[in-house]
Amino acid sequence: MNKDTIYMLDTLTRAGITLDDAMALRRVSMTLQRWHELECGDDSGCIERGENGEGKPFMVRWNSYTGKRMQWPIADREAGAIRRLNTIMARYPELKAYVQGDPRGAALYILRPDDVPEGKDVDAYYSRGLAVYK
Repeated sequence: MNKDTIYMLDTLTRAGITLDDAMALRRVSMTLQRWHELECGDDSGCIERGENGEGKPFMVRWNSYTGKRMQWPIADREAGAIRRLNTIMARYPELKAYVQGDPRGAALYILRPDDVPEGKDVDAYYSRGLAVYK
């Protein structure tokens, strides 16, 4: 672990989250980060879901020799990470979790009660929360 990770874990514990839960949130964030990267695509392919972004996920890759699309089912790590996140956050009813799907930033933010002004959209204020990153 580097000093940035230790600082992030310390920030979460100062917000009232246990160290074990902070470490688990870090793992959730790393899982979601990689999932979001694969949804955008990289050299190994990209993740696609069925109609309307629902259903089982598939890894999709184009065969450079034949030009054919190859796809195969993969484990839904996003759903598992969200389930773990919900289990952890249930222990902290005063805090809220926000999953940010852009792979260029932190995938998970923990929002305190004062982070989002009343009546405002969380999408515009989530960065005021505590970023959970590797």
